[in-house]
Amino acid sequence: MDKKGLSLKESVWSQLDRKAGAIIELTIRQLRHRLSTWVVLGVGVLIMLLLLAFYVDSVRDGFESIDNDGDSVDEDEDGYPLGQEIKYGHSDFDSSQYPGVGKYIPIGEIDDNDLLRNTSGNYSWFGQGILDPVWINMNYTGNEWDPIINWQDEINTCPEGEAFIDWALVEYGSACVYGNGEYVFKGEFQASGSVEVPMDYYLAWGIYTDSFYVEPDPISMYIDEDDINWDDILLQSSQGFDDDGDCTRENWSEDSNWIYVDDEGEAFDNDKNGNGIICDVQWILDGDGNVIEINKDSNVDEDPIDQKFMGESSHRTFIIGVGKMAFVILLGLFLPLFLSLGLIRDETENGTLHYLLSKPIHRGEFIIYRLLGYLSVTGTYILFLSLFMGLFSSLLGPGESIIRLSDMPIWLGIGFATILVLCAYGALFNTLALISPKYGIYVCISIGVWEFVMGILTIANPNWTISAISINHWALQIIDSIVLIAWPDTLQLQQMSLAFNLETGLDIFWKPPAHTLGTSNPLVSIFISIIMLSLFTVSMLGIGQSIFKNREIM
Repeated sequence: MDKKGLSLKESVWSQLDRKAGAIIELTIRQLRHRLSTWVVLGVGVLIMLLLLAFYVDSVRDGFESIDNDGDSVDEDEDGYPLGQEIKYGHSDFDSSQYPGVGKYIPIGEIDDNDLLRNTSGNYSWFGQGILDPVWINMNYTGNEWDPIINWQDEINTCPEGEAFIDWALVEYGSACVYGNGEYVFKGEFQASGSVEVPMDYYLAWGIYTDSFYVEPDPISMYIDEDDINWDDILLQSSQGFDDDGDCTRENWSEDSNWIYVDDEGEAFDNDKNGNGIICDVQWILDGDGNVIEINKDSNVDEDPIDQKFMGESSHRTFIIGVGKMAFVILLGLFLPLFLSLGLIRDETENGTLHYLLSKPIHRGEFIIYRLLGYLSVTGTYILFLSLFMGLFSSLLGPGESIIRLSDMPIWLGIGFATILVLCAYGALFNTLALISPKYGIYVCISIGVWEFVMGILTIANPNWTISAISINHWALQIIDSIVLIAWPDTLQLQQMSLAFNLETGLDIFWKPPAHTLGTSNPLVSIFISIIMLSLFTVSMLGIGQSIFKNREIM
């Protein structure tokens, strides 16, 4: 052999396994010429374009501030928002009660068994008895739902007999002429005079304060009125300030204590976090200085400025949500279901398997090379698709720079996790097709439904043990871990959204990685997840090779 031939023999290219290259090239060519391949890949691209369109639309519209604590509503439509009404101790469900309206002040009462049954004066009365009036307010309105006696209508004569012995009034808000200028009454009214209350009956009386005008606050005053007060440089365990005063209740009416619930619908407590400091926010840090929990007192920092936090949180939610739902769960399932199921089965049905295996190639190698060909197509597709999504989302995302370079590791991690899933599902579906060429597809579809449900459960709570027996659980853990590495403050943003009612969706799609062996180190979770996916893939390949090498090829 001449020097040139010897050089060629010893080169890298001459050392390649020509059998592997031939089978991989054949697999790629077959997949490339299938209509189903292009349909599945095209649908994946359309899904991503649709998701980008939704994101572009949300970015273009911006993030409108919302009333996080709900005190800007005006249910009774009296012109006063709830936040202003509760300062004066009024309900937002009664239009007759509003800031500045006269308030009822109780003076006295006669219970059923009191010995003294007579009283007199100029009051607002409520109950039952006999009135000897000096003056009656014919225009008295009281409260909207009170049983007001209408003195302007004709008052009928009382029935014969003694009142409250022979007869008694049935309906509240009624009265009758008893004789000698007296009235028997049942309800509420305002009058000056003397009142007799029979035994076993009840009467209460009081006065209404004068009304005064209060300028209605604009609704916008109760939106973004209590921003998050914290120092991210000198972060202390106790921060926060009650900007809108609905925790300290300064300058509130004395009658406003009827509000017993906070912005979360729980019992009001100005030291809800139990740190001995009223109306503050407690920030709990881990050993690395990351915020892992936020405990706030009632109504403190409860309506922050959404623009400050929604942009970044929503951007991260979009990336994580797309990575988990669109890449890992949808593409990770459908690509192998359509492309890997027939890697061996189709060659058997087409009659070409006998020809291929007639060459000097081991059957176990044949399965591996076919899977490598399938991964060459799907893996390249996923890699380019993730880079495409990363490029556009990083250009549209919030920030001062033109492109968010911090987004690219996330998208590469999404692509890597999806490729591992494609490998695992490809080995699984191919093996099931070898076990049962006729009914394997139905088993694969059933497993696909199971994996989809487990993926949703993993997103909801990765700590559930049942979700750990699925394949996509471990890929989703990789994404959660990479997010924590690339964006270490994600945990802090998540806790802020939970504590202050910021509906960004971040707490829905992202959870801290569960499999860190108690270290809270995301690298540990990535390592364990890769091992689990690799072990599953190798085991499926082993089962498939064991079945295939003993099968007679007709």
